[in-house]
Amino acid sequence: MDKIKEKMNSLRVEADNAVQRAETAESKSKQLEQELYSKDQDITSLSHRVTILEAELEKAEAKISVLKSSSEDSELSKTTSENLARKVALLEEELDAAEKNVKETMEKLRQVDVKAEHFERQVQRIEQERDDWEKKYEDMQAKYKASQAELDDLVKSMETI
Repeated sequence: MDKIKEKMNSLRVEADNAVQRAETAESKSKQLEQELYSKDQDITSLSHRVTILEAELEKAEAKISVLKSSSEDSELSKTTSENLARKVALLEEELDAAEKNVKETMEKLRQVDVKAEHFERQVQRIEQERDDWEKKYEDMQAKYKASQAELDDLVKSMETI
């Protein structure tokens, strides 16, 4: 009888531990999902910025070509072309930096996605383990009740003797 109680207490402790591990894994999963959402927003923002910079680059290149064709000989045109060329160079550098940032963010996103999948698998495994323990507990509870009923019957039969 004491062994059954000890076993049931042990099963309860193990079930509580499994539930606690599952809650911890779910918390980590939610945190990673939030990070993933944040990275998605960063990617969207950077993509929009890249589009804007590309449009500005195209405008600057168009201005350079118009100014070159209209007045290559004038000093004003030369100065403006140089300024625009510097601006194009700066825009190209910004574009390169933005593209590098997008690539890094995409890599981080992939890593976060892999981690999220890993934690999801862990959560599923822990939930399955918890379900198994609950089933074992229910089986043990049924066996205990059957044993208790059998013991009661035995006591009654002994009392009649």
